Amino acid sequence: MRNASIGVWRAVVSASLCVAATTASAAPPDAGRGEAVVKGSDCLSCHAIDHKVVGPSYQDVARKYAAQRQQAIATLSKKIKAGGSGVWGDVPMPPHPQLSDADLQDAVAWVLSQKPGQGGAAATAAAGGGAHAYKNPAGKSVTADFQVYLDDKPPKVTDDIFKGYENYNSYCFRCHGGDAVGGDIAPDLRNSLGQGMTWNTFLTTAMAGRADKGMPAWAGFFQEQEVRQIYEYIKARQLDLVPPGRPPSSQD
Repeated sequence: MRNASIGVWRAVVSASLCVAATTASAAPPDAGRGEAVVKGSDCLSCHAIDHKVVGPSYQDVARKYAAQRQQAIATLSKKIKAGGSGVWGDVPMPPHPQLSDADLQDAVAWVLSQKPGQGGAAATAAAGGGAHAYKNPAGKSVTADFQVYLDDKPPKVTDDIFKGYENYNSYCFRCHGGDAVGGDIAPDLRNSLGQGMTWNTFLTTAMAGRADKGMPAWAGFFQEQEVRQIYEYIKARQLDLVPPGRPPSSQD
Protein backbone atom coordinates (compact mmCIF):
# COMPACT_ATOMS: atom_id res chain seq x y z
CA MET A 1 0.00 0.00 0.00
CA ARG A 2 2.85 2.30 0.97
CA ASN A 3 4.63 1.61 -2.34
CA ALA A 4 1.45 2.41 -4.26
CA SER A 5 1.13 5.74 -2.46
CA ILE A 6 4.74 6.61 -3.26
CA GLY A 7 4.08 5.75 -6.93
CA VAL A 8 1.07 8.04 -7.06
CA TRP A 9 3.02 10.84 -5.36
CA ARG A 10 5.86 10.52 -7.87
CA ALA A 11 3.43 10.61 -10.78
CA VAL A 12 1.79 13.78 -9.42
CA VAL A 13 5.18 15.46 -8.89
CA SER A 14 6.34 14.47 -12.37
CA ALA A 15 3.17 15.84 -13.98
CA SER A 16 3.51 19.09 -12.02
CA LEU A 17 7.11 19.53 -13.15
CA CYS A 18 6.09 18.96 -16.80
CA VAL A 19 3.33 21.59 -16.54
CA ALA A 20 5.75 24.03 -14.91
CA ALA A 21 8.35 23.45 -17.62
CA THR A 22 5.77 23.94 -20.38
CA THR A 23 4.50 27.15 -18.79
CA ALA A 24 8.01 28.50 -18.40
CA SER A 25 8.86 27.75 -22.05
CA ALA A 26 5.73 29.49 -23.34
CA ALA A 27 7.34 32.92 -23.39
CA PRO A 28 5.15 35.93 -24.18
CA PRO A 29 5.35 37.34 -27.73
CA ASP A 30 8.52 39.38 -28.33
CA ALA A 31 7.72 42.52 -30.34
CA GLY A 32 11.42 43.30 -30.77
CA ARG A 33 12.02 39.95 -32.42
CA GLY A 34 8.78 40.37 -34.37
CA GLU A 35 10.23 43.30 -36.30
CA ALA A 36 12.97 41.02 -37.66
CA VAL A 37 10.35 38.42 -38.62
CA VAL A 38 8.33 41.02 -40.56
CA LYS A 39 11.38 42.41 -42.36
CA GLY A 40 12.59 38.91 -43.19
CA SER A 41 9.32 37.90 -44.84
CA ASP A 42 7.24 39.29 -47.71
CA CYS A 43 5.03 41.39 -45.40
CA LEU A 44 6.50 44.75 -46.42
CA SER A 45 5.61 44.15 -50.06
CA CYS A 46 1.93 44.69 -49.24
CA HIS A 47 2.04 46.64 -45.96
CA ALA A 48 3.83 49.71 -44.65
CA ILE A 49 4.01 51.17 -41.17
CA ASP A 50 2.29 54.48 -41.84
CA HIS A 51 0.38 54.24 -45.14
CA LYS A 52 -1.78 51.80 -47.07
CA VAL A 53 -0.07 49.79 -49.79
CA VAL A 54 -2.09 46.76 -50.90
CA GLY A 55 -3.14 45.98 -47.34
CA PRO A 56 -3.69 48.37 -44.42
CA SER A 57 -0.89 50.20 -42.66
CA TYR A 58 0.40 48.62 -39.48
CA GLN A 59 -0.64 51.73 -37.58
CA ASP A 60 -4.22 51.24 -38.76
CA VAL A 61 -4.14 47.59 -37.69
CA ALA A 62 -2.78 48.55 -34.27
CA ARG A 63 -5.49 51.19 -33.89
CA LYS A 64 -8.26 48.75 -34.85
CA TYR A 65 -7.21 46.14 -32.28
CA ALA A 66 -5.95 48.44 -29.53
CA ALA A 67 -8.70 47.41 -27.09
CA GLN A 68 -8.22 43.66 -27.61
CA ARG A 69 -4.48 43.27 -28.08
CA GLN A 70 -4.03 39.85 -26.47
CA GLN A 71 -6.96 38.30 -28.32
CA ALA A 72 -5.79 39.90 -31.55
CA ILE A 73 -2.34 38.30 -31.33
CA ALA A 74 -3.88 34.83 -31.44
CA THR A 75 -6.55 35.71 -34.02
CA LEU A 76 -4.27 37.56 -36.43
CA SER A 77 -1.51 34.95 -36.15
CA LYS A 78 -3.92 32.28 -37.37
CA LYS A 79 -5.21 34.55 -40.15
CA ILE A 80 -1.71 35.33 -41.42
CA LYS A 81 -0.81 31.65 -41.48
CA ALA A 82 -4.00 30.65 -43.32
CA GLY A 83 -4.34 33.74 -45.55
CA GLY A 84 -7.66 35.15 -46.73
CA SER A 85 -9.57 38.37 -47.23
CA GLY A 86 -12.64 40.26 -46.12
CA VAL A 87 -11.66 42.40 -43.12
CA TRP A 88 -9.74 45.09 -45.02
CA GLY A 89 -11.00 44.48 -48.54
CA ASP A 90 -11.32 41.83 -51.20
CA VAL A 91 -7.64 41.48 -52.15
CA PRO A 92 -6.56 38.15 -50.61
CA MET A 93 -3.56 37.90 -48.33
CA PRO A 94 -1.46 34.85 -49.26
CA PRO A 95 -1.00 32.14 -46.59
CA HIS A 96 2.26 31.92 -44.66
CA PRO A 97 2.54 28.29 -43.53
CA GLN A 98 6.33 28.56 -43.44
CA LEU A 99 6.22 30.82 -40.37
CA SER A 100 6.12 29.14 -36.96
CA ASP A 101 3.44 30.02 -34.43
CA ALA A 102 6.07 31.77 -32.30
CA ASP A 103 7.28 33.84 -35.28
CA LEU A 104 3.72 34.82 -36.15
CA GLN A 105 2.88 35.87 -32.61
CA ASP A 106 6.09 37.92 -32.35
CA ALA A 107 5.35 39.58 -35.70
CA VAL A 108 1.77 40.44 -34.72
CA ALA A 109 2.95 41.79 -31.34
CA TRP A 110 5.29 44.14 -33.21
CA VAL A 111 2.54 45.25 -35.60
CA LEU A 112 0.20 45.98 -32.69
CA SER A 113 2.91 48.02 -30.96
CA GLN A 114 2.92 50.64 -33.74
CA LYS A 115 1.71 54.13 -32.89
CA PRO A 116 0.86 57.15 -35.09
CA GLY A 117 3.95 59.13 -35.96
CA GLN A 118 6.30 56.15 -35.83
CA GLY A 119 8.04 54.65 -38.81
CA GLY A 120 9.05 57.80 -40.65
CA ALA A 121 7.32 59.57 -43.52
CA ALA A 122 5.13 57.71 -45.96
CA ALA A 123 6.88 56.35 -49.01
CA THR A 124 7.64 58.95 -51.64
CA ALA A 125 6.28 56.46 -54.17
CA ALA A 126 2.80 56.94 -52.77
CA ALA A 127 3.13 60.72 -52.80
CA GLY A 128 3.99 60.98 -56.48
CA GLY A 129 5.99 64.21 -56.14
CA GLY A 130 3.56 66.69 -57.73
CA ALA A 131 2.70 67.54 -61.33
CA HIS A 132 5.37 67.94 -64.03
CA ALA A 133 4.45 69.42 -67.42
CA TYR A 134 6.25 68.31 -70.58
CA LYS A 135 5.92 68.31 -74.36
CA ASN A 136 6.42 65.03 -76.17
CA PRO A 137 8.18 64.78 -79.56
CA ALA A 138 4.88 65.36 -81.35
CA GLY A 139 4.56 68.72 -79.57
CA LYS A 140 1.67 67.58 -77.38
CA SER A 141 1.56 68.98 -73.84
CA VAL A 142 1.35 66.19 -71.26
CA THR A 143 1.49 66.03 -67.46
CA ALA A 144 3.03 63.37 -65.21
CA ASP A 145 2.66 63.10 -61.44
CA PHE A 146 6.39 62.36 -61.17
CA GLN A 147 9.64 63.70 -62.60
CA VAL A 148 10.62 62.05 -65.87
CA TYR A 149 13.93 63.75 -66.73
CA LEU A 150 17.01 64.75 -64.81
CA ASP A 151 16.72 68.51 -64.10
CA ASP A 152 13.25 68.14 -65.68
CA LYS A 153 14.80 68.49 -69.14
CA PRO A 154 15.15 65.71 -71.75
CA PRO A 155 16.70 63.47 -72.81
CA LYS A 156 18.23 61.87 -69.70
CA VAL A 157 15.64 60.16 -67.50
CA THR A 158 15.67 60.01 -63.71
CA ASP A 159 17.22 57.08 -61.89
CA ASP A 160 13.71 55.88 -60.97
CA ILE A 161 12.60 55.78 -64.61
CA PHE A 162 15.78 53.98 -65.62
CA LYS A 163 15.42 51.41 -62.84
CA GLY A 164 11.81 50.89 -63.92
CA TYR A 165 13.03 50.29 -67.48
CA GLU A 166 15.55 47.72 -66.23
CA ASN A 167 13.07 45.80 -64.09
CA TYR A 168 10.30 45.92 -66.68
CA ASN A 169 12.56 44.57 -69.40
CA SER A 170 13.98 41.93 -67.08
CA TYR A 171 10.67 40.51 -65.81
CA CYS A 172 7.47 42.07 -67.17
CA PHE A 173 8.42 41.88 -70.85
CA ARG A 174 7.87 38.12 -70.93
CA CYS A 175 4.11 38.63 -70.92
CA HIS A 176 3.60 42.34 -71.65
CA GLY A 177 6.16 42.74 -74.42
CA GLY A 178 9.55 44.44 -74.53
CA ASP A 179 9.64 48.21 -74.04
CA ALA A 180 6.02 48.11 -72.82
CA VAL A 181 4.53 47.67 -76.26
CA GLY A 182 2.23 44.75 -75.40
CA GLY A 183 2.69 41.04 -75.93
CA ASP A 184 0.91 37.92 -77.10
CA ILE A 185 0.14 36.80 -73.54
CA ALA A 186 -0.79 39.97 -71.67
CA PRO A 187 -2.13 43.44 -72.63
CA ASP A 188 -0.25 46.59 -73.53
CA LEU A 189 0.09 48.33 -70.17
CA ARG A 190 0.38 51.72 -71.86
CA ASN A 191 -3.22 51.28 -72.96
CA SER A 192 -4.25 50.22 -69.45
CA LEU A 193 -2.78 53.40 -67.95
CA GLY A 194 -4.16 55.53 -70.76
CA GLN A 195 -7.64 54.16 -70.09
CA GLY A 196 -7.56 55.20 -66.45
CA MET A 197 -5.70 52.54 -64.45
CA THR A 198 -4.51 54.38 -61.33
CA TRP A 199 -1.25 53.92 -59.45
CA ASN A 200 -3.08 52.17 -56.59
CA THR A 201 -4.76 49.72 -58.96
CA PHE A 202 -1.45 49.08 -60.72
CA LEU A 203 0.27 48.40 -57.38
CA THR A 204 -2.48 46.10 -56.10
CA THR A 205 -2.57 44.14 -59.35
CA ALA A 206 1.20 43.74 -59.44
CA MET A 207 1.50 42.62 -55.82
CA ALA A 208 -1.57 40.39 -55.62
CA GLY A 209 -1.46 39.10 -59.19
CA ARG A 210 -4.43 37.95 -61.27
CA ALA A 211 -4.78 34.21 -60.77
CA ASP A 212 -7.75 34.09 -63.13
CA LYS A 213 -5.57 35.59 -65.88
CA GLY A 214 -2.44 33.58 -65.08
CA MET A 215 -0.58 36.60 -63.73
CA PRO A 216 1.71 35.80 -60.78
CA ALA A 217 1.79 37.82 -57.57
CA TRP A 218 4.98 39.84 -57.26
CA ALA A 219 4.68 40.42 -53.51
CA GLY A 220 7.85 39.20 -51.84
CA PHE A 221 9.89 39.80 -54.99
CA PHE A 222 9.31 43.49 -55.67
CA GLN A 223 8.97 46.18 -53.03
CA GLU A 224 6.53 49.07 -53.35
CA GLN A 225 9.21 51.47 -54.60
CA GLU A 226 10.29 49.05 -57.33
CA VAL A 227 6.71 48.66 -58.57
CA ARG A 228 6.40 52.45 -58.56
CA GLN A 229 9.52 52.70 -60.74
CA ILE A 230 8.04 50.23 -63.23
CA TYR A 231 4.78 52.20 -63.21
CA GLU A 232 6.61 55.47 -63.89
CA TYR A 233 8.53 53.92 -66.78
CA ILE A 234 5.34 52.58 -68.39
CA LYS A 235 3.49 55.85 -67.80
CA ALA A 236 6.35 57.81 -69.39
CA ARG A 237 6.17 55.45 -72.37
CA GLN A 238 2.41 55.94 -72.55
CA LEU A 239 2.88 59.73 -72.60
CA ASP A 240 5.51 59.28 -75.36
CA LEU A 241 8.16 60.91 -73.19
CA VAL A 242 10.52 57.92 -73.27
CA PRO A 243 11.34 56.19 -76.58
CA PRO A 244 11.70 52.43 -77.06
CA GLY A 245 15.02 50.93 -76.12
CA ARG A 246 17.48 51.90 -73.40
CA PRO A 247 16.73 55.49 -72.31
CA PRO A 248 19.68 57.83 -71.70
CA SER A 249 20.31 58.30 -67.99
CA SER A 250 22.75 59.61 -65.42
CA GLN A 251 24.96 56.65 -66.27
CA ASP A 252 25.65 58.11 -69.73
